Amino acid sequence: MTNPLGMSFVSGPTLTELDARARDIFRRIVETYLETGEPVGSRTISRAGVSLSPASIRNTMQDLAELGLLDAPHISAGRMPTHVGLRLFVDGLLEVGDLAEEERRSIEARLTAHGRSMEDALNEASAILSGLAGGAGVVVAPSREAGVKHVEFVALGPDQALAIMVFDDGQVENRLMRKPAGVTPSALAEASNFLNARLRGRTLVDARTEVSREVERARRELDSASARLVEEGLAAWSGGAEHDRALIVRGRANLLGDQTLADLERVRMLFDDLEQKEQLIGLLDLVRDAEGVRIFIGAETRLFSLSGSAVIAAPYMSGRQKVLGAIGVIGPARLNYARVIPLVDYTARVLGRIVDG
Repeated sequence: MTNPLGMSFVSGPTLTELDARARDIFRRIVETYLETGEPVGSRTISRAGVSLSPASIRNTMQDLAELGLLDAPHISAGRMPTHVGLRLFVDGLLEVGDLAEEERRSIEARLTAHGRSMEDALNEASAILSGLAGGAGVVVAPSREAGVKHVEFVALGPDQALAIMVFDDGQVENRLMRKPAGVTPSALAEASNFLNARLRGRTLVDARTEVSREVERARRELDSASARLVEEGLAAWSGGAEHDRALIVRGRANLLGDQTLADLERVRMLFDDLEQKEQLIGLLDLVRDAEGVRIFIGAETRLFSLSGSAVIAAPYMSGRQKVLGAIGVIGPARLNYARVIPLVDYTARVLGRIVDG
C-alpha cells in the first residue's frame, strides 16, 4: 500500500514471531552491521558470546533470511539486515542513547551565537547534523508569517532577475528568478507596483492564492510580460506551498566517504534524490503529524528506494507547539540510529526555541 507521496507500507514479521534465540542473534547481527557496515558471519556471532555452535547460528540466520529480515550480498558472505529487518530492529530492539552534556552545550552555543539571524540558525542546524551524524543534514525553513512591507524586481541579465522582499519584522529575502522573455524595465516596475499594492501588510500565506487569482483577472491591467513576472515572483518565495519553501542541505560530501555508498552509481542516485526538492520537502513534512522523531528507511519512500538511504527527521516547533518546519539527517541505511535519533531530536528542540524568538 502506498500514499500519494510514494510512502510504502509493507508489513513484515513481528518480534512475537521470533523466539528468544532468534531475537538475540538478529539483534547482534544488526548491531554489528550498523557498527562495521560489513556482512556478519556465524563465527562472529559465536565469538561474541552466543553459547551455540556456528552451525546452529547459521540455521537461525537462514530462518531469519526466509522471514525477509536478513540478506546475503554474496553466497559465501555473512548476512546483513534488509530494510524490513532494519525497521523491525529500530521499532522493537533499538536502545536509543542520549547526548552527552558537552554535546548539548555545544549545539546550543552554535545555534544561539550572538547576532545570529534565523537563516544563519537554519544553516548552522543543518551543518551541525551533517558534522555530528555523518550524513547530509537537511532543514525545511518555516513559512514566512510576517506581513510584506515592500517588493521590488531588479534585472540582472537578459534572462535573470533578483526578487527582493522586505517584511514587517525587518527581514529581507532575495531570490534569483527566471526573467520571462520580453520583460522591459517598465514591466519590472509595473510588476513591483502591482505586488506592492496587493501584498503590503499581508502574509504570503494569506496573499498568494488570492493574488494568483487576481493576476488572471488583472491581465488587462498588466501586459503579458509583467503578468508572467508577477507569477514567477510569487513562485520564488516560500509562500506556504511545499515546493516553494526553502530547503537547506549540508554535508553531501560525507556521503561520498561512507563505505556502504562506495559504489559511484548509488552515490549518484542519492545525490539525485537530494535534488528532488519538492519530494524531499514533502517527505520531511510528514513529520508534522508526529510528536517526535520519524524514521524512513530505503524503500519505505519512493524517493530513496533506489539509493537505499534512510531519513531521520523531527519537527521543530514554536513555544505554542505549532510546527514551524522540519530538520533531519539523510544517510545510508546503516546510520547509527541510537546516536542520530537523540541528536536530531535535541537539535530540533533548540532550533524551535530560536526560530520562535
